[in-house]
Amino acid sequence: QVQLVESGGGLVVPGGSLRLSCAASGFAFGSNTMNWYRQAPGKARELVAAITTTGVGTNYVDSVKGRFTISRDNAKNTMYLQMNSLKPDDTAVYYCHVYIRFRGDYWGQGTQVTVSS
Repeated sequence: QVQLVESGGGLVVPGGSLRLSCAASGFAFGSNTMNWYRQAPGKARELVAAITTTGVGTNYVDSVKGRFTISRDNAKNTMYLQMNSLKPDDTAVYYCHVYIRFRGDYWGQGTQVTVSS
């Protein structure tokens, strides 16, 4: 079965950095666009970043452009989100997501990121 397992969240001071990982299994990882979403308390879940199958194509929500970098290692079935210059507004639960054709949407359990002094 499809499994997405996030790790790397935690508490960081404003201006700090974190690197999130998403370990994937149960599907052809290298054949699917992968996404990072986040959901802050009281807010809707939003797409933060996306990466195409080869990693050449990436897309970011405006609020994280220039600060976050999405990447993937298809040999390790793992996706990453490098987050720099973190702000309190980045505080949220971050989710790994994939849409697999003919199978549907899959989500990880989420990892909490808290940016606070």
